[in-house]
Amino acid sequence: MKLYKVTLLANEREGLESITRKGSHQSQKVINALILLSCDEGEFNDHRTRGEDMANILRISMRKVDRVKKRFVEEGLDTALGGRQGQRSYVRKADGEFEAHLVALSCGEPPKGFARWSLRLLADRAVALEYIDSVSYETVRRVLKKTKSSRGGRLAG
Repeated sequence: MKLYKVTLLANEREGLESITRKGSHQSQKVINALILLSCDEGEFNDHRTRGEDMANILRISMRKVDRVKKRFVEEGLDTALGGRQGQRSYVRKADGEFEAHLVALSCGEPPKGFARWSLRLLADRAVALEYIDSVSYETVRRVLKKTKSSRGGRLAG
């Protein structure tokens, strides 16, 4: 039973053939183009290759062949060639003002009982001073690495 039937138009075939024959393209894009060309059941294809044979020739899994065909049918040629783009979007917590406060805090004296600032200690102090509502020590690490701020060497992890 065939789930997804790939039918390419003449101009789509020409575009895919140009990707596979010349120029410099990402390897996955070339492989995806070869998959689509081989699976084409349209009137412009002279020779159709079975999915299993193509998987053996290209040294890929049948699952990849099925995924490329599915993406072509459901989402179009561009998505089938390039894959999906990340759809996650994150809101940045650490703005410039917070970064400035954090750098100033890390340059100051550590609290009593501590020889130097740790990332967790800086994160806790930034929240206590209400510079930010919540922050992870990993975010603190990234901010300090980006600004290259580490007083007298490395911070304690």
